[in-house]
Order: sequence, then C-alpha cells, then structure tokens
Amino acid sequence: MKLSAAIMTFNEEKNLDRTLKALEDICDEIVIVDSGSTDRTKEIAEKYRAKFINQKWLGYGKQRNVAIDNCSGKWILAVDADEELSPKLKEKIKEIIESSDESKKVYEINRLSVCFGKKIKHGGWGTSYAVRLFLKGAGKFNDNTVHESFVTDEKVYQIKEDIYHHSYLTLEDYFSKFNRYTTEGALEYYKKGKKASVFQIAFNPLYKFIRMYVIRLGFLDGVEGFLLASTSSLYSMVKYFKLREIYRNGSYIDDKKGAKNGD
Repeated sequence: MKLSAAIMTFNEEKNLDRTLKALEDICDEIVIVDSGSTDRTKEIAEKYRAKFINQKWLGYGKQRNVAIDNCSGKWILAVDADEELSPKLKEKIKEIIESSDESKKVYEINRLSVCFGKKIKHGGWGTSYAVRLFLKGAGKFNDNTVHESFVTDEKVYQIKEDIYHHSYLTLEDYFSKFNRYTTEGALEYYKKGKKASVFQIAFNPLYKFIRMYVIRLGFLDGVEGFLLASTSSLYSMVKYFKLREIYRNGSYIDDKKGAKNGD
C-alpha cells in the first residue's frame, strides 16, 4: 500500500465530503480518528469506505499520531477535515510517491485559505506551509494540545502546489472556532506557566492588524481581508484575557483532572 490519508474529525459533516472526494482517487487507504461526532461524519466516512476509529480527544498532536499509527501505507498524507487537495497538488503527490527516490522523506505543503467562499491570497493567509506528506516512520507530531508541529530529523522539502484550507464557511463558523481556539490557546499557555502582560493585551492586536492588513497587503482581499485582519488581531487579546481569568478564578480548570478541553 503506497499512500494512506490520516484525518481527525469532530462533527465535520459540512466539510468531510469535499475532503474525501479529493482523496479517493489518490489514496489507497483513508483513516479517520473521530472524537465523538454526533452529526453525519461517520455516515460520510462510510460512503468513502474509510477506516473509522473512535478515540476520546487527546489534543491535536496526540490525536494526529493515533491516526498515523493506524495507517498501513508507506507514505502518510496528514490532512485536516476542512482541507482539500487541489488538482495540481494531487499530480505532484502522485509524482513523489511513484518515484523510486526516497531520499526526500518529509514534505510541507502550502495551505491556501478559503474563507467565506473566497480564496484569501494576502495578509499571511495565502502562504502557510505545514508538514502534510511524509514516509511513515520519518517523524511524528509533538504532544501539543493546540498548534501542534511535526518533529523529524529529516530535511523538510516544500511542495508549492496548494492544499485549500476551508478555514471558515460562515461568520458564525468563524466566531465559534475563534472562541474554541482562544480557550485552547489559553489552556496551553497555562500548562506551560506563561503569564499575560498588559502589553500583550493592549498593543499586540494593533501590531497584528497593521502587519496583516497593511504590510502583508490584506487590503487586496477586499472586505474579507479587512474582516480577517480585524478579528485575527483580537485573537491574542482574547486568549490572554482568558489566561488571566484562569489565574484569577480558576475558570476552565478542574482541580482534580487538570485543564479541561472544552469552553
């Protein structure tokens, strides 16, 4: 078996069909690790004959590794449930896995964000490389609860062809994820003993807005560019406010079990 796709899911019925449709003609196996979906996620997975594994949520890094460990392919394609392989990327992946040269074992792929139905090419959203393709055994993801990264001793090569990251389907979807990610980020910082400063809360958002909207040309993406720069600049402020709340009154913290994973 040449190529296995490793995917994590939780209530992904809005995204999963699109993701799996782009994978079915290139992957020999699709492995999905699900953390308790209550929507049609499993039904859609079965439509594409995916291997469906139930696993209590362990955090992004550990959950990805569970999916990888259950793959039997020589090559692993770690894909998010809201990502879609572009036609050019599929051709590039085929070229790599069909080559007899296996000296290049780890590849990072450019993630082009699609927000509210529009491809976002500026503001730092159009060029965001992440490790997605690798030979099994060439490395693993770290144990970070959020913002996980791939750990390897191998040289990492780049694939410039795009994987479309359907980040946010609607504004409601955006703010739902915004709330979850800022909570998870605050919990991660709490575990590491980090503190929130007034500077981070007050000035970091302004700096981020200027960097995204002006320096990185986010204004070229129109209304969507302004919206993303404005709300993204608030991410750190909200995360640090939540971190201060944790230290002040113990919100989001269970004294016996440690940090919770939910909001």
